[in-house]
Amino acid sequence: MTRYLFLLSLAALLLSGCAQNARSSSARESDNAAPAIPEGIGVNIHFTDPQPGELKLLAAAGFRWVRMDFYWQRTETANGRYDFTPYDRLMDALDQHKIRALFILDYTNKLYDDGVAPYTDEGRRAFAQWAAAAAQHFRGRGILWDIYNEPNIGFWTPHPSVLNYTRLALECAQAMRQAAPGEQVIGPAVSGFDFPFLEQCFKAGLLEYWSAVSIHPYRQTDPETVAEDYRRLRRLIDAYAPAGKQVQIISGEWGYTTAWHNLDEAWQAKMYARELLINQANGVALSIWYDWHDDGNDSKNIEHHWGIVSFPYYANREPVYDLKPAYRAAQTLNTLLAGYRFSERLPVGGTDDYVLMFRRGDSISFAAWTTARPGHTITIPLKAGAYRVIAHTGETIGTQTVEASGLILALTDAPQYVTPDH
Repeated sequence: MTRYLFLLSLAALLLSGCAQNARSSSARESDNAAPAIPEGIGVNIHFTDPQPGELKLLAAAGFRWVRMDFYWQRTETANGRYDFTPYDRLMDALDQHKIRALFILDYTNKLYDDGVAPYTDEGRRAFAQWAAAAAQHFRGRGILWDIYNEPNIGFWTPHPSVLNYTRLALECAQAMRQAAPGEQVIGPAVSGFDFPFLEQCFKAGLLEYWSAVSIHPYRQTDPETVAEDYRRLRRLIDAYAPAGKQVQIISGEWGYTTAWHNLDEAWQAKMYARELLINQANGVALSIWYDWHDDGNDSKNIEHHWGIVSFPYYANREPVYDLKPAYRAAQTLNTLLAGYRFSERLPVGGTDDYVLMFRRGDSISFAAWTTARPGHTITIPLKAGAYRVIAHTGETIGTQTVEASGLILALTDAPQYVTPDH
């Protein structure tokens, strides 16, 4: 992916008359940057055969990517014999909606190494040959291939081993490059910011093969706390990346479940918007929300409530799933900011206030919220004119005519979008 963006200075905006008396408050440590919205935004799924109407609904939210397990066990059921038919069907369905795939090469195969994560020469060779065959089979389809899933925790059996992971990942990446040059390989899809694990991967030379580093930034704190983690990861990548190579960061899996502390769906929608916006502001090349739909109805089961649509499927109804507020938050962000790129965080208000500016050609729009309790009022320096203020779930809050003093906005913990009222 070529996802680079020269950040626009606020001085240039002053010359154009789009904003007044402001400057950037967040210097970037890398020129890696998020693409225009929604080209770098996706959602995690758990199927190869979508229900009728399902992908139509998913695409209507504005998603351009899905992330899905590409199971070794299911696609190599006899030594060296591969059947990728389920994923052929999925790719054909995705193509109809112009959605791209991030496939996770995982997990184990009972044919090798007693069904645990590959640790022998034979097991690694078999995994690498399977991955290379998959890359060759789907060559040219725009897939991102992620080598394994969260190998730093229990998904790597019988227990995590960075040495065994790096050996597998190197052999896998080399085989894929030889079989399908030009296919994009990423890794290591770690749970959290496991910097010791990541550094061992980089020391082993994996950045020679990876076009991006995939991370799963889960946390129960505010999504804005991820910024320092991203900065630290960029510094680590820069220290080990081959000279002249830009290695991007991908947020491959991250969401908020409403089963945490009895939090509700309205809170989840706020977290969706803030997570995606903060990833944009930190130059994340691809952001995958976890999850597409709930996995069940048990109110106390954490795994059942990550989705942005509910669990029951309704075959003879449109929409085919009940939409949660987080779906509206996704659709609003992807629609209102379609074609916009992140430009600057304005130094307006306090350190807890986030006023992010996005640019599409000569047009600018803003997303604004605060992590402070309670909320408060700020003034955004804008040129004279009429502006719409829109809630994170799409409702129009109002229209404001701006004079010399700027636009007055009451900040809350829910993002609001400010756009010119043409």
